[in-house]
Amino acid sequence: MRELAERGQRRASRGELSAAPVARDPRVYIDTVIVEHRGAAPKIHPSAVVASTAVISGDVTIGAESQVLHGAVITAEGGSITIGESVIVMEQAVIRSSAADPVHIGDHCLIGPLSSISGATISDEVFIATGARIFNGAHIGSHSEVRINAVVHLRTELPENSTVPIGWVAVGDPAQILSPDRHDEIWAIQKDLDFPGYVFGLDRSTPDLLVQLTERYGAMLARHKDDHIVE
Repeated sequence: MRELAERGQRRASRGELSAAPVARDPRVYIDTVIVEHRGAAPKIHPSAVVASTAVISGDVTIGAESQVLHGAVITAEGGSITIGESVIVMEQAVIRSSAADPVHIGDHCLIGPLSSISGATISDEVFIATGARIFNGAHIGSHSEVRINAVVHLRTELPENSTVPIGWVAVGDPAQILSPDRHDEIWAIQKDLDFPGYVFGLDRSTPDLLVQLTERYGAMLARHKDDHIVE
């Protein structure tokens, strides 16, 4: 027990990281993977709780009374990630920023299990349900719901009080909310949003698109070789 307490106190003593508040049992953080990436370490409010199997990497800020549950991964890949107050990030959710698209999640949001958020802005009091996917450059207005397995596509503007039904797709600015069987209509909007160009800086017509994409993205991800775990 003394060793557990001492490890918690070492984290608390770091000015940039409040990973073991005095008011909480330090064991809740003892196995959490807290990673410094490119010189930036996560900043976790003393009243937040992060499960022992979660991974928090890079320039991540987690607000007061927020909870990050088992298996969640929050990784800042160049851009910052800011999570507000009283946010719940559930099991196996993945939150990822990019250099071009930071992530902001407002207060009192619920991020469901197995969901994915990449480079998006989510306003206050938003529900992201199980398995939902939110892509780069998207913005979700306050008091909205993205229901089970629904998609908010890249660069899509979803106004406040919106609902994306189970399995449906929100795409465009302003967003159109379409059922998945309307693929041709979805693609007509999605194509111009230019996923490979916007996210990876590559022309869709490039003959060896996936070769260039994986090499470019792999080189960026290789910067993790210099990461180290914050004790």
